[in-house]
Amino acid sequence: TSRTASLYTAEINRAHPACLLLLIDQSYSMSDPWAGTESSKAEELARAVNRLLGDAVLLCSKGDERILDYFHVGVLGYGTDVGPVLHGTSDERPLLPVSELGKHPKRFRQVMRKVPDGAGGILELQTKLPEWIDTTHHGRTPMARALNTAEEIVSAWCADHPQSFPPLVINVTDGMSTDAQPDEPAEKLRKVSTEDGSTLLFNLHLSAKPFNPVALPSTADGLPDAFARQLFGMSSELPMAM
Repeated sequence: TSRTASLYTAEINRAHPACLLLLIDQSYSMSDPWAGTESSKAEELARAVNRLLGDAVLLCSKGDERILDYFHVGVLGYGTDVGPVLHGTSDERPLLPVSELGKHPKRFRQVMRKVPDGAGGILELQTKLPEWIDTTHHGRTPMARALNTAEEIVSAWCADHPQSFPPLVINVTDGMSTDAQPDEPAEKLRKVSTEDGSTLLFNLHLSAKPFNPVALPSTADGLPDAFARQLFGMSSELPMAM
């Protein structure tokens, strides 16, 4: 039997927005180097999350500078503490509509981008990229508490948006939970639902080792260690609609 109900068909629009909640490991081990680079795992993760948030803003943007609220977005960090780390959020307001996200980044980072010059060559142009979260790595890995906090956030959101597409929660970690076994909190989180289905929980494991990545496995066979298999067991099945 499938862990997910055969729904996941609700249209995402301004009347019925979607919820995206990221859980990001900010423990001390995230200061370890990212394989093949001079950056830490924490630096690469912060860049990836900021890039994802920027893409979400662009997806919801119209040509007249409007940003339509198709999504409510939040980022929970867990390390020394557990709590919202997205600029503009708080314990009382852990999710932001994407329009507010787009209008109020924490800062802009100057980067050089290569773009075609229209004549077969390449130009390097300086551009500004918005950023909403910082690079952080301290403390242990209270993943169970982070999952419990996520359950509280999406439960409140589902109560306010019962007809919306179910919340999408993505947990990114490089280590094992240090406060408790995360399996039960993950199961409770997955049971929170809207009329369209249960919360979708997906897990990403960051390694400092230069293994070939494993993407969207259908079984736990062949995963590199017991922790990877545990994360697989905590994850939702990818619905057919996705």
